[in-house]
Amino acid sequence: MTRAGEPHPETVAAVDALLARFGGPERAPASGSAAALVGALAAALVLKCARFTKDGAPAAQAEALSTRLARLAVEDERAYRDALGAIRDPPGSSQEQRDFALGRALGLAAAVPAEIAEACADVALLAEELARSGDPELRADAEAAALLAAAASQAATHLVEVNLAARSDGDEVRRAVSAAAAATEVAARIIDST
Repeated sequence: MTRAGEPHPETVAAVDALLARFGGPERAPASGSAAALVGALAAALVLKCARFTKDGAPAAQAEALSTRLARLAVEDERAYRDALGAIRDPPGSSQEQRDFALGRALGLAAAVPAEIAEACADVALLAEELARSGDPELRADAEAAALLAAAASQAATHLVEVNLAARSDGDEVRRAVSAAAAATEVAARIIDST
């Protein structure tokens, strides 16, 4: 039994386990999954803010975004592991097959962070709207959610650019950069308004 004001032991254990995985000796999960989880947490904060409005649509959007970003964290870990494997030992018997496999793995390792960047930008925009129109007592939470989501979008975009360094004009790069720019604009508006 926990006393009032103390964190639940299961929550503490879950957070500790998550941090241990990210700080552990394996290369994955890494920053892509972290960005997705930051976005998912930001969306959960938006969900909390949305629950105190009369309109149910923002709550449904926030919940869907939180779920999507949590799943993208898992997908990013898998894509990153696959990319690392393809870099170390590309499958295929010919150089052409190995190049194709490596390109495919790196493309997927960029596609997932691009999705993370876009979803986080959506979270930032939704948070901004709730900061404006939601419960005034939760405005700071909505603003903080927007700032967290913007940072996660920028981090994910950086990963897309790194993973596709040879193809900087790719669709994933354009999508991620556009999403991060939108999220950054939200963050700037929030910072300017305080």
